[in-house]
Amino acid sequence: GGPGASSRPSQTWRLGGAGSERVNWAGGFRPTGHVTGKMAAFPWHSRNRNYKAEFASCRLEAVPLEFGDYHPLKPITVTESKTKKVSRKGSTSSTSSSSSSSVVDPLSSVLDGTDPLSMFAASADPATLAAAMDSSRKKRDRDDNSIVGSDFEPWASKRGEILARYTTTEKLSINLFMGSEKGKAGTATSAMSEKVRTRLEELDDFEEGSQKELLNLTQQDYVNRIEELNQSLKDAWASDQKVKALKIVIQCSKLLSDTSVIQFYPSKFVLITDILDTFGKLVYERIFSMCVDNRSVLPDHFSPENVNDTAKETCLNWFFKIASIRELIPRFYVEASILKCNKFLSKTGISECLPRLTCMVRGIGDPLVSVYARAYLCRVGMEVAPHLKESLNKNFFDFLLTFKQIHGDTVQNQLVLQGVELPSYLPLYSPAMDWVFQCVSYHAPEALLTEMMERCKKLGNNALLLNSVMSAFRAEFIATRSMDFIGMIKECDESGFPKHLLFRSLGLNLALADPPESDRLQILNEAWKVITKLKNPQDYINCAEVWVEYTCRHFTKREVNTVLADVIKHMTPDRAFEDSYPQLQSIIKKVIAHFHDFSVLFSVEKFLPFLDMFQKESVRVEVCKCIMEVFIKHQQEPTKDPVILNALLHVCKTMHDSVNALTLEDEKRMLAYLINGFIKMVSFGRDFEQQLSFYVEARSMFCNLEPVLVQLIHSVNRLAMETRKVMKGNHSRKTAAFVRACVAYCFITIPSLVGIFTRLNLYLHSGQVALANQCLSQADAFFKAAISLVPEVPKMINIDGKMRPSESFLLEFLCNFFSTLLIVPDHPEHGVLFLVRELLNVVQDYTWEENSDEKIRIYTCVLHLLSAMSQETYLYHVDKVDSNDSLYGGDSKFLAENNKLCETVMAQILEHLKTLAKDEALKRQSSLGLSFFNSILAHGDLRNNRLNQLSVNLWHLAQRHGCVDTRTMVKTLEYIKKQSKQPDMGHLTELALRLPLQTRT
Repeated sequence: GGPGASSRPSQTWRLGGAGSERVNWAGGFRPTGHVTGKMAAFPWHSRNRNYKAEFASCRLEAVPLEFGDYHPLKPITVTESKTKKVSRKGSTSSTSSSSSSSVVDPLSSVLDGTDPLSMFAASADPATLAAAMDSSRKKRDRDDNSIVGSDFEPWASKRGEILARYTTTEKLSINLFMGSEKGKAGTATSAMSEKVRTRLEELDDFEEGSQKELLNLTQQDYVNRIEELNQSLKDAWASDQKVKALKIVIQCSKLLSDTSVIQFYPSKFVLITDILDTFGKLVYERIFSMCVDNRSVLPDHFSPENVNDTAKETCLNWFFKIASIRELIPRFYVEASILKCNKFLSKTGISECLPRLTCMVRGIGDPLVSVYARAYLCRVGMEVAPHLKESLNKNFFDFLLTFKQIHGDTVQNQLVLQGVELPSYLPLYSPAMDWVFQCVSYHAPEALLTEMMERCKKLGNNALLLNSVMSAFRAEFIATRSMDFIGMIKECDESGFPKHLLFRSLGLNLALADPPESDRLQILNEAWKVITKLKNPQDYINCAEVWVEYTCRHFTKREVNTVLADVIKHMTPDRAFEDSYPQLQSIIKKVIAHFHDFSVLFSVEKFLPFLDMFQKESVRVEVCKCIMEVFIKHQQEPTKDPVILNALLHVCKTMHDSVNALTLEDEKRMLAYLINGFIKMVSFGRDFEQQLSFYVEARSMFCNLEPVLVQLIHSVNRLAMETRKVMKGNHSRKTAAFVRACVAYCFITIPSLVGIFTRLNLYLHSGQVALANQCLSQADAFFKAAISLVPEVPKMINIDGKMRPSESFLLEFLCNFFSTLLIVPDHPEHGVLFLVRELLNVVQDYTWEENSDEKIRIYTCVLHLLSAMSQETYLYHVDKVDSNDSLYGGDSKFLAENNKLCETVMAQILEHLKTLAKDEALKRQSSLGLSFFNSILAHGDLRNNRLNQLSVNLWHLAQRHGCVDTRTMVKTLEYIKKQSKQPDMGHLTELALRLPLQTRT
């Protein structure tokens, strides 16, 4: 009967029926070779089991539990009952007397506060001292930065963005230091003055031109050269060539005075200051290491008094060397890089140096070079002395004084020479200005921020300043004054710095902090008035993307719909959307991040038309994945909303249709996971027919993704079981027909799957569901399909990209299958144990690995199954399904058939054991012999003399070649002796006496 047919007719069994007269597995079992001699003579007799009594004897012993104060998860309380001295820091020694209870940490109490690893550091071994110094340095660095919290965006996070944004296609030049032979061949002298003179000469030599200019470098070549210089610096330092290291740093600093390729200047600044940072760190660590002697490490918050004279002298020497650099820019940068070293000389060293260096910057004429010098000084200042705000503020106000230089003739002439327009030139200032403003405004009082803002207002052409203020100041400060900023933006001069960039900066702040509620709608209207007039689609989308966040945060779907409609209107002409996919993706992500209720989201009229702008398949699929991820994460309750279902089916179909022959397995897995997440969240409640219709539609839509089909089969099986649960197992004509429809769905879907074990397991699972719903013919069809599929199992299967032997997986499946076959009733037209015989024929014909014992392990499992089938009452049943124990009622002919089958299986096992009597297979023979012995012990009736004798033979076989584990044999024997004390098991006493243990000498 196929799965669509009605359930099997009422059963009438006659043991003389078709196939029952055969002893071998029905019309089918064809043993390899004759099983002759002694081995064929062993009959099988199953042991009668009383499952209820066995369960009772295996149940865990109930121990009365006293519910006292003790609980394993409670903190441990220690009660001290003896008097002892307890000395506490900052108090006199006191006496603690009996029963004082204190909560202690069980781990730290064992150690008495000492760490067993740090105890080793007590020894004055140089290696451990170095390690201690390294850890103290890391801690010290943390302490130095402790004033700067995690809310301060570090320079490192801006670095990558600057390098990516400020690039050039023009050719660059660089001066490379070639080294000098002077002073290298001189005789070694101990006179300090001679050494100093030599080093100063080397520096002079460097400044006089022992350099080579490399011209016409591409940007990448230039970056590579800078990297080479950085490595040269480290190499020179490591080889104790300190002067050479200083020369490299001076040379690199000089490059910062060159603005010949002006668009690249911000990136050049980042690369060069990396080298300066390296140099500053090397010098600091060198001097710090000189402060460490064999006895102690410098404390974390050391004062100059803790520093020895040698370290101080070396430190001064470095400052004197740097002071002798003639040019202003390298002198400024190199001194700023070792600013932290002032800590070794005096407590006020840094606070005295910072104002002096701030004044030095006034000598730099080029406003761009000047502002980046200030940015570097603020960066170093924030690292070494973030509490010294005065010099940071001075830098800011000094910059405002020179701001008008930017619009002066000198700069204008330079721009004309390089062919750079003002709108391209002004953004070059942004990274430096933003950094200076960020440092100054960090934790600054409101009064200072207000003063800074007022000073910026007074300057003409201040769009650039205004932008930096909005980029650097706290978002809350900007948000509360949003209307003031909008007024200032309106007054700005458009030339040089466009207003839409200012609105973008304002929008970024409003995405982080909320403006006053009364101003919110007016702010949106004012901003959108400007944004919607933008003609350039790229400028428009850059602004709109930022303001979508503000709209979603503070307004309803009506306003969001208006914004989306405006974006569609601007981006559709000339297919402008094709150049702006990242921004459009960002808009979608922001909208779905704020609308977790998908019924509201899909009721936004322009949301789906907005999705239609994603014409490029890869981008469209990414957007669909984002939508599904949010749905799976935030959809709490299953849904049947037709709006959600139609929209998400369309989204999932888009993802599914992107799969082709080139799609990676990981990508397929991800798409399947998202589609399955959607399928699991669809529920029509008690309308099971509608639910099945949805699964039918889903199957037609997602046929290329195997995990989705697997999920659908599981979902339909679950639907059938829910129907059974609702009907409490008593199906009406309507529900019986519905369940058969579910079963038919699975039966026709499983063959379309590729994975062989996926199909096998689903046939078995679906057969179990059919059986539970009393669809006996359909269950038979599933089990027959599974049996017919076994011969197709390949020798090797792919598991997570690796080829593995399939036999262990097949064994696992068949064991599971046998457990189900116990309760499957025989078909009246196919004879006794028809399915078992069919399965045994398949196992017999399967080509097993040459050195494999899996076939015999399967036969052993069949023996367990047949023993269970011979019991008067089976171990378990399916509700409202009569198994063979009910149908045959312990009929002697049925039991005879069963025993004959058992004997044939036993003959196969014994035949295999005979073939293992070779040197290389003796270990396998021992293992299988013991396994078979255990099977007979568990399932055979050992009161039968011949079966008893067979078990003794197997025991001897297991031990014969000394391959079996003696401990296992001892435990087995102990178990037999224990079992012999059970009722009706006295015959095991005699067996135990016949089982000797092998002794090894």
